[in-house]
Amino acid sequence: QVQLKESGGGLVQAGGSLTLSCAASGRTVSNSNMGWFRQAPGKEREFVAVIRWSDGSTYYADSVKGQFTISTDNAKNTVFLQMNSRKPKDAAVYYCAAVRGVIYYDPDGWPYWGKGTQVTVSS
Repeated sequence: QVQLKESGGGLVQAGGSLTLSCAASGRTVSNSNMGWFRQAPGKEREFVAVIRWSDGSTYYADSVKGQFTISTDNAKNTVFLQMNSRKPKDAAVYYCAAVRGVIYYDPDGWPYWGKGTQVTVSS
């Protein structure tokens, strides 16, 4: 089992930056790939970024590539999502997720989820 808890959401002005954190705990966290997804009102949950636990490789959705950065602090089992140049379309509930083995872009492939943190962007 993996337990995930997000923090760092809030209100940010368009063009500003925000960093989300996800604290992971549990017996299998050390072997889990960690990802971020987001869900805007009326839309489906979508993939944002993922970091592979084995070698630190990162993958991003095209919509955030070059603006968002995913990273980890292995010692504290924390995953970060740094979001720069925020746009109103980035407003959503951001979720942290974990999966062992194969990485899926489809959220249905991820078994462990946090409760999410709200990010609002003012124009």
